[in-house]
Amino acid sequence: MNLFTPIEKLPRVGPQTQKKMQRLGIKTVRDLIFHFPNRYEDFSNITPISKAGVGETVCIKGKVLEIKTIRTWKRRMFITQAVIEDETGAIKVTWFNQPYLTKTLKKGEPVYLAGKITPGKGKNSSYLSNPVYEKMGPEAGLIHTGRLVPIYPETRGLSSRMLRWLLLPVLTELKKDTTETLPDNIISEFKLFPLGRSLWQIHFPDSIQMVERARERISFEELFYISLFVLRERRRLAKESAIPISMNLPLIQRFVKSLSFKLTDAQRKSAWQILKDIEKPRPMNRLLEGDVGSGKTVVAMMAALNAIKAGYQVAFMAPTEILAKQHFESVAKLLNPFNLDIGLLTGKEDKFKSKKLKNDVIEVSRMKLVDKSKKGEINLLIGTHALIQDTVKFKNLALVILDEQHRFGVEQRAKLCQQSKNTSRLIPHLLSMTATPIPRTLALTIYGDLDLSLIDELPKNRKKIITEIVDPKERKKAYDFAKQQVKTGRKIFVICPRIEEREITESEEALGLIEVKAVKKEYEKLSKEIFPDLKVGMLHGKMTTKEKERTMKTFRNDHARKERFDILVSTSVVEVGIDVPDATVMLIEGADRFGLAQLHQLRGRVGRSDYQSYCFLFTESPSKKTRQRLKALITAENGFELAEKDLAIRGPGEFSGTKQWGVPDIAMASLKDIALVEKTRNAAKELLEENPGLKKYPALLARLKEFNQRIHLE
Repeated sequence: MNLFTPIEKLPRVGPQTQKKMQRLGIKTVRDLIFHFPNRYEDFSNITPISKAGVGETVCIKGKVLEIKTIRTWKRRMFITQAVIEDETGAIKVTWFNQPYLTKTLKKGEPVYLAGKITPGKGKNSSYLSNPVYEKMGPEAGLIHTGRLVPIYPETRGLSSRMLRWLLLPVLTELKKDTTETLPDNIISEFKLFPLGRSLWQIHFPDSIQMVERARERISFEELFYISLFVLRERRRLAKESAIPISMNLPLIQRFVKSLSFKLTDAQRKSAWQILKDIEKPRPMNRLLEGDVGSGKTVVAMMAALNAIKAGYQVAFMAPTEILAKQHFESVAKLLNPFNLDIGLLTGKEDKFKSKKLKNDVIEVSRMKLVDKSKKGEINLLIGTHALIQDTVKFKNLALVILDEQHRFGVEQRAKLCQQSKNTSRLIPHLLSMTATPIPRTLALTIYGDLDLSLIDELPKNRKKIITEIVDPKERKKAYDFAKQQVKTGRKIFVICPRIEEREITESEEALGLIEVKAVKKEYEKLSKEIFPDLKVGMLHGKMTTKEKERTMKTFRNDHARKERFDILVSTSVVEVGIDVPDATVMLIEGADRFGLAQLHQLRGRVGRSDYQSYCFLFTESPSKKTRQRLKALITAENGFELAEKDLAIRGPGEFSGTKQWGVPDIAMASLKDIALVEKTRNAAKELLEENPGLKKYPALLARLKEFNQRIHLE
């Protein structure tokens, strides 16, 4: 057995268990041992039965005096009852729907039990309710009771108890041979626990202090390999060659003069950084980061126009078809004076638009559009992932622009490079754009191979969006306000967390979980009960491309009332880039279900013109923490400040792209720790400077290769 042994090869894993484990992302032994606990139950202190108080969670050690199972026909369940005795007294124990326990726990056997003491109906009738149990022979060790017990992320049919049972023999075997991959001098310098000991202490800790030492080691190692990976990628790209494109200053000045608005200083600075970068004979790898509505596309189009007029092609990739088509329309207007051929290529339609900008938009077949691109007759090709299909070729691709896909994969970029007929193996320059502000720690690690340009100011005429948290009793006021806005010609977004309505289970109801608003039900309610005199549309991810496009077109439409929607009820499918200048009110249902960064993106769908705009956050959660989190959206001055707050509250896994690194949650949580991030980055940098090829460290090199394969950079 080794780390890459498939999980189904383990002796205790049958086909059904394998399916359940795959639901948790566990496919190999490595996945299993890196499926870390999210908390621990402290059952390390054995409580004498006579001192076990009602309401307390305790661990007791005793002997089974009696045990039996009865079936209650009224409640349709099995109830197993036992009496456990120690030197100080006896206590009743009850389990529900576990009739097999009468065969597992025999009279006279010693047993450990951990659970909550529940009050009974009469005096001295308290009992231990549904406790964890564990038999202990003379040689067995405790793993479910009598210690710090790990509790894992679970799935239906696969409990923490089962995971502990599977992990014990695996860790016991690997303990004999857990190869260190970090260099000895790094382990020594940073006083790190050995890897094998760390893995054991995370799953079966001797104390909470040992858990912390183990977490520190795992976090350091994972962050170290992230830093090593991105720094090597930066070095690798520095050795590659790209087409140097000289800055055409008169052309750029002409473009700026053609705009109907004035560029901000931040836009000018970012454009200068990008244009100077693509003058170099090595590939640009830059992230253009700007708040919602800060004008990133205009900056990107300066670079695109500069490359096109130098005789090269540009590819512009967007994450959705709606956004790709919107970019096509807006870019067509921006570049209208410059007589270019622009194509639109998406994945699900038979017809695609190409435009000689002096003429009207024309539809051509996909085959003809692809042929034009291959011959170099399309200057700028805009599309979705359809751009990296095998059939799509470029004659001389020099610049790739990506919108909200800043972790666009190395493999995908390589594929775009191969699609160019360029035989000199030159790599296109890469410009990624995002409106999701990147906290400093993520910028140093996850995005450490990208140079950063910031647009940290909004156009001067933009008004700050007024944001308010709306209590359930204030809902009608918000609806009345929205209706008044529609009467003045404005439009309304209503965002819901789900598409379909879902029944709440009994356990969810017991925990006080609130029903999550669903788009379809909310659409029915708003169109028939709340706004029967207004036109309401619906948009969600399960609709076909044509349905989505028709809905958005109707919502954007400024013509006769019968041809437009006043209100659009949608899921967060509108989160990225949708531009409706007349929309001034954003109503977000179940706002507590979204991260701050996502709420900020959603709010950015309004306030995209000179009109005053508003965002109302509906929540039925009584939690103070929820209120504090939502208030951060009101008090934060900009998205960058909000990103830091979101990182502190929710953790880095919520940020676009970070979950795809396959890094354990323990290490992800450590991305909040700027000191640790800088420490690991400096250690990786020093190691690469000392030994760029890492040939002195074969174990580390092998681990880095495995890490590379595990990461999905899309």
